[in-house]
Amino acid sequence: MIWNKSNECMERERMVSLQGERLRELVDRVYFNVPYYREKMQKRGLGPEDIKNINDLKNLPFTTKDDLRDNYPFGMFAIPTSEIIRVHASSGTTGKPTVVGYTRKDLAIWSEVVARTLTCAGVERNDFIQIAYGYGLFTGGLGLHYGGEKIGAVVIPVSGGNTARQLQIMQDFNSTVLACTPSYALFLSESIEDMKIDRSKIKLRVGVFGAEPWTESIRREIETSLGIKAIDIYGLSEIIGPGVASECLYQKGLHINEDHFIPEIIDPQTLEPLSEGEEGELVFTTVTKEGLPLIRYRTRDLTSLDYGQCECGRTLARMKKCTGRSDDMMIIRGVNIFPSTIESVLLEISETHPHYMIIIDRVNNMDVLQVLVEVDQKFFLDRIGQLESLKHKIKNSLESTLGISVDVKLVEHKTIERSEGKAKRVVDKRKLS
Repeated sequence: MIWNKSNECMERERMVSLQGERLRELVDRVYFNVPYYREKMQKRGLGPEDIKNINDLKNLPFTTKDDLRDNYPFGMFAIPTSEIIRVHASSGTTGKPTVVGYTRKDLAIWSEVVARTLTCAGVERNDFIQIAYGYGLFTGGLGLHYGGEKIGAVVIPVSGGNTARQLQIMQDFNSTVLACTPSYALFLSESIEDMKIDRSKIKLRVGVFGAEPWTESIRREIETSLGIKAIDIYGLSEIIGPGVASECLYQKGLHINEDHFIPEIIDPQTLEPLSEGEEGELVFTTVTKEGLPLIRYRTRDLTSLDYGQCECGRTLARMKKCTGRSDDMMIIRGVNIFPSTIESVLLEISETHPHYMIIIDRVNNMDVLQVLVEVDQKFFLDRIGQLESLKHKIKNSLESTLGISVDVKLVEHKTIERSEGKAKRVVDKRKLS
């Protein structure tokens, strides 16, 4: 089943034409209604008349999270606040929150693109969707909520946390779809085992997981432990929230709803556009949003694009599963390292659990990388020699992949704190000192 066949299966030439038309309307709107964009364009000697099609997109200025914070709270809105009917915001843990405003039309678009997302995952109107994303200023909970209602499914707005209650509702209500972060899905699976819940009482068949990067190894772990199809979804508050892109059941890239969000891939260093298939930083232009339209917003997420038709029939551009974020990259003794690389190595080793912590410190003016890894409890009950052998195995695998020395510390099951939201995997003590 395809939610919006005319748009999701549109021929490329027609899509490009539609994007160009909507881009021209967007540029005209922000030029006259958002002082920030007008000033940026004037500095480049650009006027709305200079943007004729999407080939001109590369001439427009970028937008960053800092720009949104500098114009906090409503300076980037393109319409009066009297026409805004809802606001969401980021947590603001690293500074002022980024504030997003929605008009009635924006909320209608949001509901549709999330409905497309859920349909991509095989969700139908007779499903019961247990939403374990947080509700409130975070966009995850309400975003999935209204998309689920739009397709006619039964929405269970549990929100995040309270794991025992989540599992009780999952059994009592016969939830068939789970929506949460992948790390919380793993925690729920672990809790099912710890609480000795009869797995035949769990009726889940699919999960829609997002809000944090996750590897194919984590996907396999979730699908095996919960007995479901694990679908990767992508979104960010600044663009609209969940609903920007989603995998279909073929799991061969995330379909971007590019009739609303034009994607680009740029080199994060040179800022020059990259070609199809080249990996770089993902950039979005929101061509239909009214409240907070954004031009060339730098997401910091690293991926690549594929414009080929999917086996499901959709012709929308597909983004590869994100490998990480450009601002998550750790530079340790001159080597660029992403947490996802470490995770991939660890999860290929059968004796380990999908829970780990990366700690970076500076000792005697030298960067030191330590990785805490949870392993099966049996290794702490067996001979010390087996524990040492496993430690060396992990250390050798990490060092051969990363190219630098790694201090590996094996810890017992459940030693590393679990998260009911986004998992915190890295502690950089260099930034704390």
